[in-house]
Amino acid sequence: MLPAMSEQLQIAHVRHVLIRLEETIIFALIERAQFLRNAPVYQPGAFGEALEGESLCGFLLRECERTHAKVRRYTSPDEHPFFTDLPAPILPPLGFAENPLVPNTININSRIRTLYEETLVPLICAPGDDRQYGSAGVCDVACLQALSKRIHYGKFVAESKARQPSEALREALAKRDPSLLMAAITDTAVEQQVLDRVAAKAGTYTAELNRNATTPTVAPEVISAIYRDWIIPLNKAVQVEYLLVRSGR
Repeated sequence: MLPAMSEQLQIAHVRHVLIRLEETIIFALIERAQFLRNAPVYQPGAFGEALEGESLCGFLLRECERTHAKVRRYTSPDEHPFFTDLPAPILPPLGFAENPLVPNTININSRIRTLYEETLVPLICAPGDDRQYGSAGVCDVACLQALSKRIHYGKFVAESKARQPSEALREALAKRDPSLLMAAITDTAVEQQVLDRVAAKAGTYTAELNRNATTPTVAPEVISAIYRDWIIPLNKAVQVEYLLVRSGR
């Protein structure tokens, strides 16, 4: 049974969700890394008109979201679609009266998709084209959805912090200063714990894979660097955006 929304704001639960998402992201990246970069997957028009002007990656992502939207995935406050032309749910609506988040339209999925396609895929995948376009694209969808959820969960993190603010955060909220907000929400010790935990998990999983592999999978330090350089900073960017919305009500 899922906890009530009020319970989801408890820092222990927030951390539990973020820790659980670590495995999801690590495995998704490892799965994608088994294929080469396969540049045509990200080129609009590379596979003709059947993809409605999208790249194969975008087409698969939109088709997945269209299906998931029908079963009300994107009515949940912790889910953020990459596309807006989605069908209405076929299931009866669920009420989120206890949704702790203030109304907002924050969605940085366009940034996440660009980062993933242009930076992360070349970082985790060996160069070349193995023509495994469908398999690579399916893995891309899993990666993008996991990254989006982890990054946008910053809204819940920010709401939790705002309800029990430190003195620095209280001052930053009063001034509505983005740089002060960023400084107030940053805890380098906690961030290092995340990086250490991700590196350890990735090391365990990849070591087993590499025992019988002809070519090594993505290195644990690369996955840790993805967290350090992109996932954590984007999560904090969402936190700052949310806190600005919240303090400006």
